[in-house]
Amino acid sequence: MEQKREQWGSRLGFVLAAIGSAIGLGNIWRFPYVAYKNGAGAFLIPYIFALVTTGISFVALEFVVGKKYRGSAPLCYFRINKHMEFVGWWQFAISFVIMTYYAVILAWSLSYIGFSTTLAWGNETKDFFYNSYLQVSPGASVTNFGGVVWQTLVPVLVIWAVTLCISYRGVRNGIEKISRIVLPCLAVLFIIFVIRAVTLPGAAVGLNTFFEPSWSQLKDPNIWMAAYAQIFYSLSLAMGIMITYSSYLPKDSDTTNNAYITAFSNSGFSLLSGIGIFAALGFMSAMSGKPIQDLAAGGIGLAFIVLPQIINQLPASQIFGVIFFICLLIAGITSLISLLEVCIAAASEKFNWSRKHTVLIIGGLATLVSVAYTTHGGLYLLDVVDNYVNDFGVMLSAVFEIILILWVYKQTKPLMEEANRFSQIRLGNYWKICLAFITPVILIIILVSSFYTNITQVYGGYPADFDAVFGWGMVIALLVFALIIPHLRWRGVKTNLKAEKEENSK
Repeated sequence: MEQKREQWGSRLGFVLAAIGSAIGLGNIWRFPYVAYKNGAGAFLIPYIFALVTTGISFVALEFVVGKKYRGSAPLCYFRINKHMEFVGWWQFAISFVIMTYYAVILAWSLSYIGFSTTLAWGNETKDFFYNSYLQVSPGASVTNFGGVVWQTLVPVLVIWAVTLCISYRGVRNGIEKISRIVLPCLAVLFIIFVIRAVTLPGAAVGLNTFFEPSWSQLKDPNIWMAAYAQIFYSLSLAMGIMITYSSYLPKDSDTTNNAYITAFSNSGFSLLSGIGIFAALGFMSAMSGKPIQDLAAGGIGLAFIVLPQIINQLPASQIFGVIFFICLLIAGITSLISLLEVCIAAASEKFNWSRKHTVLIIGGLATLVSVAYTTHGGLYLLDVVDNYVNDFGVMLSAVFEIILILWVYKQTKPLMEEANRFSQIRLGNYWKICLAFITPVILIIILVSSFYTNITQVYGGYPADFDAVFGWGMVIALLVFALIIPHLRWRGVKTNLKAEKEENSK
């Protein structure tokens, strides 16, 4: 029996959920370092340009596609044209792969909340993270990952249990309710962290490093590509998330205005993160006598090695350690929920599974895959998979999405009409030019550059077979999956949108 589609309880609930999906680990640990490495204050120019030419426009596109075609990403694309369904399953696969290792990073954050209470990492934070906590093996190997590290597996199971319980309750009673609680908490806690950071000795030096522009770097095309890549990563674009979330909107919702709110909130949080992180790095520089460029790092190194060093030096260090890692956990959990929702919506509609049944199947599979990242060689696997799924999964998905929707199947006019019917901010020629011309050109350049880099050198210095199997092999597996699933019949919904609307109205 076909399931009646859920809806958000309010516009605020939808906006908070969308912002929660967009604000994730990348805002806290990726944006500050990317900005610093790519011209510091000058990076804000290409970043803002990417935001207004691609970020807002792409979010607006995905919001209106989801609302108009009323389904998961595969179903929305099928309703545009049946030959486009594979893009939705490509995005399903991307979301599934990302969430399997994203949950592991959140598990580390959960563990570090506990470690913060006693500063268990001591003074050798790098040795503690890699050797005492993760117990990383000496090198990557295709055939030998070593056993499971139980102290990382247990928090992974906790993270998945919490995430699945929230998703099990549904869109309104699960995702919306948790977003209403944790997003305001995240805002308050992170503002406390930032205020404390900027009042530390040496903070001004760190802020000056973050904002001092290196104008000469603006001539480097890599800076502009980095800005566009950051916009895609941080806004959760081309992964089916925004399409899925907006499909639960009432038919008279203002999608364009919501897109502006979501995009600017995400970028505002990124900027706030940069201020807090570099103020803290300035303090560390003052305490240690080391220049900031020797301390600045991005990703895992920043969150679990550098920042614990900084926390050690703070007054009331345990309190601020707990605050920071709670912020990291909250920012990540809302993103993990959104990745899971992409898969739940698509599978339940395709195979006519109930929501609860789908949560157990998809969540169970994802939990099993996550176990691989809790082994002694799990960190190497995470690093390679993350590189390839972002460089080739997300970017290639975005190119397919734009070209097929706007160029091949000519949806520009009907989507603009749908958005403008209810939106205060109207889509027009600016939106068309940005999305149909500027964005695909930039994305293709980024894709070609990434492809060239990854075929001319082995990523991360890993063994060639490790890179081939878990990097290129994973990309090929995702593509095969995306091409096979569309051949299966839709069982959970009427693929004809008009017929479904008539059924739901009865």
